Amino acid sequence: MRKNNDFGLLILRITIGLLMLLHGFAKFNGALDYISGMLVEKGLPGFFSYGVLVGEILAPIAIIVGFRTRIAALIYAFNCFVAALMAHSADIFKMGEHGGWALELLGLYFFTALVLFFTGGGKYSASTKSNWD
Repeated sequence: MRKNNDFGLLILRITIGLLMLLHGFAKFNGALDYISGMLVEKGLPGFFSYGVLVGEILAPIAIIVGFRTRIAALIYAFNCFVAALMAHSADIFKMGEHGGWALELLGLYFFTALVLFFTGGGKYSASTKSNWD
């Protein structure tokens, strides 16, 4: 069987994009207000919470279709990094209830986004001509 890295990247893009989109859509059910309150508690402007929509809706859509995949993946990874620091900082060095790292899902999202940042989206992408693809 022949290798097909581009098809593998397409599957990877669709998978992490769709999984994060579900988190993004959940923000419309009141979670955005919670995030805004958390930011204000930490001395940051509450409107920064709208950045979550960029990281969990716009960037995943761009990743899925392969539009400027590298920059979208960087935004996605940054979103994961900020989420780890802001909402899960107490769990960074903890083990999960059933074994494994407590933040393993967030870690998978973060490192998978870094993979796409370094590889780009592959030839099955909406845009392929820029350095940000």
